[in-house]
Parts: sequence; C-alpha cells; structure tokens
Amino acid sequence: MTIVLLGGLWLDGTAWRDVVPELEKRGRRATAVPPTGLTLTEQIDAVVAAVDTAPEKAIVVGHSAAVTLAWIAADRRPDKVATVAMIGGFPNEDGQPYADFFEIEDGVMAFPGWEPFEGPDAQDLDERARRDFEAAAVAVPEGTARGTVRLTDDRRFDVPVVLVCPEFSPAQAREWVTGGDSPELSRVKHLDYVDIDSGHWPMFTQPVALAEIIAAL
Repeated sequence: MTIVLLGGLWLDGTAWRDVVPELEKRGRRATAVPPTGLTLTEQIDAVVAAVDTAPEKAIVVGHSAAVTLAWIAADRRPDKVATVAMIGGFPNEDGQPYADFFEIEDGVMAFPGWEPFEGPDAQDLDERARRDFEAAAVAVPEGTARGTVRLTDDRRFDVPVVLVCPEFSPAQAREWVTGGDSPELSRVKHLDYVDIDSGHWPMFTQPVALAEIIAAL
C-alpha cells in the first residue's frame, strides 16, 4: 500500500527523510505531502490528491496537528483510506479551527520557540536537533491555521485508526478518549494504541522505530 505522510506544524516533507528509507527497506511505498498553498482547503486538496493517485487504498499518517488532515482525508475518501495513523495528536471536530494555537503575525504563525514544548515534548531533542528544526521550520499561513475543519461523512468512523503515543502513554490516551476528550476518536469502530519511546517528534529521534510501526500497518 501507498503510505501518505503528513507532518505537523512548521514541518515540510524533509521531516520524513529518515523514515522514508526505512519504510522502503520494509517494502513500503511512501510519499510525504509538504505544506501546500495558503489555505486549509489547498492543503486538504493536496492530501486527497495523494490518496486518489495511489494505485490501491492508502495508509494516511498524520503527525501532531496534521492528524486532523489525515482524518479529513478519511472523511473525504473513506473508501480509499485503509488506515489512519495519528502520531501524537487527536483530530479536531467539525466546525473547529484547524490549528489556531499560537499568535498570528503578518499573516503567518511562525514557530514560537521551544518554551511551549519544554518537558516530555522536546526532552529527546538535543541542541543540534533543535537548531536544525528551527532552521527548517516553515511558517504556517493564517488561512491554514485558522481554516475551519469540515467533516461530513460518518463512514470515516469505519476507517481503522492507530494512535501512536510518543510523549504520552497508550493508557493515558485511552483514558482521554473514553473520557470524552476526543469526540471523534470515541466514535471510531476500530481504534488501536501503540507506544513509542520518544518525545513529540519521533521522525527525528526514533525514525527506525517509527518506520517499524508504520510498516506494520
């Protein structure tokens, strides 16, 4: 199956550079969809196009905020998405903004620095990794960050979901979902939890382990 990789905020396609070769070693085709256009609609169109051009059903992998993008792909193409993998995030509901988390200035949401991520999120990123991240960070257009999520097809709940748990444990995630903190995931019919020993960005710190998890899907 084709694996469609979607990075979270401020990441471009190169974020998966260490994961893709590991997937290929395991006989998997993978394509990373970079940030596209200035609006959420343009980004969604790029993701759906990657799903549509896959020769068979696709596995869509979303990281952080992009788990919502992956979930929108399942909503738009429930018959073409075999599985959605969500790494370190939970999908937003219909009518919510996509990722209005930080200050917008001059039409973009720039990387805010490491202070909001100190602790489990970034504890496994050394100084060099942090500098590399900052140098490659792509500011998120306001039209993407504040774009409205639209979910219309309940068949998305038939698509299997695997929640990959980096800076939190599967037990914590399960508690949040069953407790109602993720209304979308609470309605998924086939939901599995997988642990990975990393911070919020396992594609940088645990690419082999992450590739093994994705390949197993």
